[in-house]
Amino acid sequence: MKRNAPWLIVIAVAAAAFVPGHAVAETTYLGDPIPADFDAVFVRGLTWLAKTQTEDGTWEEARQNDGIAALAVLAMLAHGDDPNSGPWSVPVRRTIGFILSRQNAENGYIGSSMYNHGFCTLALAEAYGHVEDKRLGPALRKAVGLILSSQARNPFKAWRYMPESEDADTTVSGAQMVALFAARNAGMTVPDTAIESGIAYYRRSQSGNGGFAYSNEGGGEDVSPARSAIGTLVFGLARGKRTRDLKTAFNGLTSASANAGSGGHLFYYLYYAAQAYFQASPPDWREWHAANARSLAATQAEDGGWSGDQGRTFSTACALLSMGVSYRFLPIYER
Repeated sequence: MKRNAPWLIVIAVAAAAFVPGHAVAETTYLGDPIPADFDAVFVRGLTWLAKTQTEDGTWEEARQNDGIAALAVLAMLAHGDDPNSGPWSVPVRRTIGFILSRQNAENGYIGSSMYNHGFCTLALAEAYGHVEDKRLGPALRKAVGLILSSQARNPFKAWRYMPESEDADTTVSGAQMVALFAARNAGMTVPDTAIESGIAYYRRSQSGNGGFAYSNEGGGEDVSPARSAIGTLVFGLARGKRTRDLKTAFNGLTSASANAGSGGHLFYYLYYAAQAYFQASPPDWREWHAANARSLAATQAEDGGWSGDQGRTFSTACALLSMGVSYRFLPIYER
């Protein structure tokens, strides 16, 4: 059963025109109305992910990038169906099993980069408490421990590609920060000092217009829509949403969003921007969300997937996750 979210009636109105020239009927769940055509787009995307999943729980495009598999299972969880007996239960169990099999038993590291590790830790945190698997708690605790130990020895108190890296960037760090917020929501111990140190890194990496540089300490100007979304989300998930940090970051995001379709990484931007807009300003998110839903409905392939510069599995998972805020099922999507 989907979690109740009465305010979603606003989404039903805002997204009512997201399919040009087509009247939208509403399918109403208890206290949780979602437009039927919106849900149909989402389900077609999930169906494509389920059909293209390999028997060992991953996707061919994720063989060298476990983070893609993590994003795909997050998209399945985002729809709000029972992950233990619902329509996506088998694909969910397969991918959770795959992620667990990729974890180093000694240090908790998952995959071959901190990108992979961050997204996989997020997937474990969102599955914990929903998916019936006794392995999740211990695995999540180890994964969080790896993130914290990596930060502790990093001179910037942030993260880069490897656990032992001595430099940092705002994209890899974003994956770790969101994973830490999710793990804390799940009841794992995450010291306030770790969050505060991560926030301080983002402050130092912020440009004059509110956007975020890639790795230039002191506030470089090499901002991008995706990095602006990541930084805004990090500030939005932290305590005190009305802080100057969040307001400045959101101004930078809204300015950068006009160029979101240029330079590649569109679906990466959509994944973070949906959450950033929602955390920073629900009224602005409703407008952004309606436009995003229209665009994704128009560009979805007949088989249910989306195509992008990072491959179809990644693009489809990110497209669905950008829409998935509407269902409000993933704990990280709560506000």
